[in-house]
Amino acid sequence: MSHDENRPTNRLAAETSPYLLQHRHNPVDWYPWGEEAFEKARAEGKPVFLSVGYSACHWCHVMERESFEDEAIARLMNEYFVNVKVDREERPDVDQIYMSAVQALSGHGGWPMSVFLTPDARPFWGGTYFPPKDSRGMPGFPRVLTSIHEAWTNRRDSIMASAGELTNQLDSMGRVPESEGELSAELLDNAARQLARAFEPRHGGFGSAPKFPHPMDLRVLLREHARTGDAHALHMVRHTLGKMARGGIYDHLGGGFARYSTDDEWLVPHFEKMLYDNALLASTYVEAYQLTGDPEYARVAREIFDYVLGRMTDPEGGFYSTEDADSEGEEGKYYVWTLDEIREVLGPDRADTFAQAYDVTERGNWEGKTILNLPRPLEEAAASLGRDPGDLRRELDEERAELLEARGRRVPPGKDTKILASWNGLMIAALADGAHALADDRYLDAAEKAAGFILDRMRAEDGRLLHSFKDGRARFNAYLDDYANLADGLTRLYEATGRPRWIEAAMRMAEVMIGQFSDAEGGGFYYTSADHEALIARTKDAYDNATPSGNAMAATALARLAGLIGLSELDHHARRAVQSVRLVLEKAPTAAGQSLIALDFLLGEVREIAVVGGEDDAERVDVLRRIRSRFLPHAVVAPTPASEEDREEAERMVPLLQDRPTREGRTTIYVCEGFSCREPVLAEGLDEALGGSGSGGS
Repeated sequence: MSHDENRPTNRLAAETSPYLLQHRHNPVDWYPWGEEAFEKARAEGKPVFLSVGYSACHWCHVMERESFEDEAIARLMNEYFVNVKVDREERPDVDQIYMSAVQALSGHGGWPMSVFLTPDARPFWGGTYFPPKDSRGMPGFPRVLTSIHEAWTNRRDSIMASAGELTNQLDSMGRVPESEGELSAELLDNAARQLARAFEPRHGGFGSAPKFPHPMDLRVLLREHARTGDAHALHMVRHTLGKMARGGIYDHLGGGFARYSTDDEWLVPHFEKMLYDNALLASTYVEAYQLTGDPEYARVAREIFDYVLGRMTDPEGGFYSTEDADSEGEEGKYYVWTLDEIREVLGPDRADTFAQAYDVTERGNWEGKTILNLPRPLEEAAASLGRDPGDLRRELDEERAELLEARGRRVPPGKDTKILASWNGLMIAALADGAHALADDRYLDAAEKAAGFILDRMRAEDGRLLHSFKDGRARFNAYLDDYANLADGLTRLYEATGRPRWIEAAMRMAEVMIGQFSDAEGGGFYYTSADHEALIARTKDAYDNATPSGNAMAATALARLAGLIGLSELDHHARRAVQSVRLVLEKAPTAAGQSLIALDFLLGEVREIAVVGGEDDAERVDVLRRIRSRFLPHAVVAPTPASEEDREEAERMVPLLQDRPTREGRTTIYVCEGFSCREPVLAEGLDEALGGSGSGGS
């Protein structure tokens, strides 16, 4: 949102968050989250108004424009409250606690989140977006402010009592009752059955509008198919991935997925693009490609990665957080087209073919404009046009490139350029897995550069990880998902490169997770570290949200590390983390996809694959690519590094590489399973050693 830079600023002008900086010229006397605000509230006997949002949030921009920029509303806020503004992406710990409060109070949540707190930070009333005047059955924000002030003035004792009760409730939320039941494959089968019940057979996906991609659930189904041969599990994945990739939720010109679809058909997206969605979906499409060999999945994964490398990568290597839904004050304006605009770029004849393929009409399919989508698979479109599918694909590829160039001359959406360790960890993992599967070294280079950036620029003097980087400053103690996601990304980066730096850093992340976040009594992991700022509750996130739960990612990372380096303590903590949410896996498996992925790995017979490079490094890389062309959800890969100076260190850190000579000076593969190893093989014996051949192996 643009502001007159000559207007006075509030305290948010000293922040780095783009979301907070968007509010620096508001007439509201905003404070960032911190002791200064609560000291003022206690001294003046005022409640705190806490507003939480993020930069790509459309309705956050609307509420700012309608209410926080309004002088009269700002006067009420400043007179009656101490006002605190929080970026949920910088302070997910604060967001997590108070979102639980809003959901308990109102039955729903979302952003912008609006919560009223006592001066000691206990919530007593809250909601989400409020209009500036009473409308559509919602009270106007001035009415809300006045009513809360009157209640605080006249019924404070009652408010304090209810705030205390709610705080006690929050402290117990997220603590899943212990379950002593066995961690068995029946939990995985039950999850597949529950997902089948939630599956929407016409357009794919789960549930109804608004429809979210659910990448963790799709990856659970891929593993169910690989483990049991369940054909319907694979059908659900294939149907969903195909429909999503042809829908308007996908950017057919620039690559990448929007946040979610507002309808059942994947046509009309909420146009914001998030790094984490694209990381998780890229991983899903890569795995689907490994399992099926379908080149369409490889194409989508490549286009996601190319979008991230082209638009979401900082020159120093880290990955940016989000692109807004809005440009020039309008949601989706950057992405939609009219038929006349298409004709102006492509000319009338080519435009006609493109329009028939991509659903472009005079009327449009959304507010008089067209969101590009492929209602039919390309082969069907080619048949209806009387065209050869290959020729049509090449023609459409050229036309999409021309339209992308033309779109690039438009005013782009705003971009949140802060770099978050947790979301970067997800993208590092996706790129590391995708690089060999898609045979593109650019993706591996990008993953290594991002990992190096985080390790070099996003750690405190004591070596501990920091959560967020913006404008040359790394800030905020890292949370569980920062450590867990990065540990997983670094582990997968080691598996792709063999470089000891990455496995060593992953082990350091694991040490901090266990030392600072683990729950020695109940098992599993808290969201904040033992030495974190004291909040009104210390929570665990047992459930996946838009991103995998930190507890589940900790289990995933530790289990994989244990498979690589053979440290039983890591496996122990991974199993306890999954055991701690066993009741969720049993009763609500559709909310715990990442925990199920971790469970699948823990229950599987882990295959340990050592790749010992010989004299020709190109052969070593080729072997790694052939391994990574397969879907091997229970395999870990330990390659020797390319450089001789790193090899000794790698062998010291990864026992799987010790005493593994090459044969005939060539790249040699050792496959171990169930505490025994087979005879080593050369490249030509790889397929037989792994079972089957090519993509689609399990």
